[in-house]
Amino acid sequence: MRRLTLAFLLTASTALATELPVRSVTLSSAGLAQIERAGEVPADGNVTFRIRTDDVDDLLRSLIVVDTAGTVEGLRLPAHDLTGEAFRGLPLRPDDFDSRAQLLAALRGQEAEAGGARGRIADAAEVASVAGAPGGLRLTLVTERGLVTVLLREGDEVKLLDEALAGRVARAAEALAAARSADERRIDIRLRADRDRQVAVLYVAGAPLWKPSYRLLVPPMATAPAAAPATPPAPATPPAPTTPPAATTPAAGPAMARLQGWAVVENASGSDWDRIRLALVSGEAAAFRQRIYDPITVPRPELPVRIAGAVQVRPDTGGRPIPLPSPPPAPAAMARESFAAGAPHMARRAAAPDAPVGGGIVGTANPAAGAAAESSAGRVAFVLAEPVTIRSGETANVPFLDIRLPAERVWWIQDLNARSPLQAVRIRNASPHTLPDGLATVYGAEGPEAGVFLGDAEIRAMPAGDGRILAFGRDRDVQVAQTTTTTDRVARIALRRGFVSIETLRTEESAIAVNPRGARGTLVIDMPQRPGATPRFPIVSQGDFGLRYDAVLDGSPQTLRLTYDRTITTSMPLWDSALGEPILLRWQNFDLEQNLRRLPGGPGTMERLQEVLARTAPDVPGRADLAAVVEAMGELRRLLDDARMKQRAHASADQALQRARQAAEDRTGSELQEARRRLNAASREADQAGAAADQAWEAWQRGVIALLQRGS
Repeated sequence: MRRLTLAFLLTASTALATELPVRSVTLSSAGLAQIERAGEVPADGNVTFRIRTDDVDDLLRSLIVVDTAGTVEGLRLPAHDLTGEAFRGLPLRPDDFDSRAQLLAALRGQEAEAGGARGRIADAAEVASVAGAPGGLRLTLVTERGLVTVLLREGDEVKLLDEALAGRVARAAEALAAARSADERRIDIRLRADRDRQVAVLYVAGAPLWKPSYRLLVPPMATAPAAAPATPPAPATPPAPTTPPAATTPAAGPAMARLQGWAVVENASGSDWDRIRLALVSGEAAAFRQRIYDPITVPRPELPVRIAGAVQVRPDTGGRPIPLPSPPPAPAAMARESFAAGAPHMARRAAAPDAPVGGGIVGTANPAAGAAAESSAGRVAFVLAEPVTIRSGETANVPFLDIRLPAERVWWIQDLNARSPLQAVRIRNASPHTLPDGLATVYGAEGPEAGVFLGDAEIRAMPAGDGRILAFGRDRDVQVAQTTTTTDRVARIALRRGFVSIETLRTEESAIAVNPRGARGTLVIDMPQRPGATPRFPIVSQGDFGLRYDAVLDGSPQTLRLTYDRTITTSMPLWDSALGEPILLRWQNFDLEQNLRRLPGGPGTMERLQEVLARTAPDVPGRADLAAVVEAMGELRRLLDDARMKQRAHASADQALQRARQAAEDRTGSELQEARRRLNAASREADQAGAAADQAWEAWQRGVIALLQRGS
């Protein structure tokens, strides 16, 4: 496009803008970066810099300006919809800037001055050179005298006479230029001061997580002889079971492991970090995002236009009785109402004061590996001592930690069904600050393992003074086998009215056979936590892993027996309460054979009590009471069997009576007399059988009542 000057008069600020470089970056494990920009700003100068559009929300909510000698007037930046806002209300569209003719044609009707002529723009078109006549931009203006056509060549000026419109067109052009980099926004902070000074701005923005990784150099397995087990195995025979040996502490000082921390850092801020102060923060800070850069309109309810409605009149229906007035409230009620009315005001007054807000990083650790660790509650920051340079879009891997920690090589059993234990190292964080989560690459530090890759281990956040076991492989040379057995032992018997309470001690044992094949060292076993059970082995620690136990292996095969004790209380009822009171139970209305197992003396209850008695040791408290109950149950069985026999006899006699009664009804003459005699005899036998059944049943009932009255 040929060059043409359009004079768009725009009053602009004459203040100088200083581009503040990045001086300090603090990367957080919450996915945020605290960025500090600083530099010298002249008197009445402003501050400017560019940030990613995605970070504008975070900047608007977190910006802090440090200017001890000046005053902050505010922050300005282009609208979120930069192009849409710039062209709102203009007779232009972004496509009109494609050519000068198209731009001037879109400004039809506007006053302009060009080529010595002045008028309103009517048309604009490019004219090619013909027959030696020069070409250019033909601009047609409407003047008071009529149409004037001006041929404009390169360098000629077109001046809009409406200064406000010219300024808006200039801003629209600026917006088009800024929109070509829509992923960035220019930030302008307006300041006012009477002298040069240092100014800093701080803000928080989203950033990729910094990722720690570790290099762990571990000592070898202990070679000093360990304590012998309590019962050493006899030669040439299978190893005898031993009690769990307690771990011993070597006389020499603890071995040390070297832990080096490296951080993977990405610069995705859009600005270069040139020799900045870099800090790496690990903690669990709450982090939110709020879209405050987006224009938000609040929906409002729409009210209809009020118009006069039709006049409606209700007919008069006459008067009605008037209720009498209520009596005035009592003084106490008035006081309660007054207090209730004043309560909200009192609550607001109590909640009015604002609590002071404090914070900051306290405590500084000694320098380690070129970085200082600054820790506070739940937070640790590793500040690199040397400046760091990371260009925009680059990824760096920088060391931030180099410390020595007490360490011990151990075997570790997490899964009791595993055939071999894990190779692991137990370390303790002897530093004064928390070590963040990370993946550690484990190398040997001495002997044949020196410089040899041993495996990878995961380090979970480790507070100061806390310890972790890091597994990095499996030792196939050490064999492990495990079996589980459960035994029950009656510990106590208590007799209560109608119940026998049996307290059983259950022992759950895990026998772990270990063959270290001559290797010596500490074996760590994580046993499960069993609710309701009490472990009978020494516990080193407990946590999400369960119960941790240490044993010392001396090189020979041995069996570790880890037991839990659990107390189980069982109550055996001597009477089925669903049958009601024993004294009210009538055998005539009760199917004895169908409900035999529900009755004391019936099959089942006595056999269960006999089985408990048989496995109860003679010295168990309450055993004599249980023996007496079993003896009483035996007597009840005899009485119940007698009652059953008497009831069957009564049933037979009653059937004979029914037959005799039927025969008497069917006979006549001399046979009738004989039938009546037999009926009378059958009736006497039935009465006698019924009385005998009653006596037998009542004897059993008395025995049941006496049994139920035993105990406390």
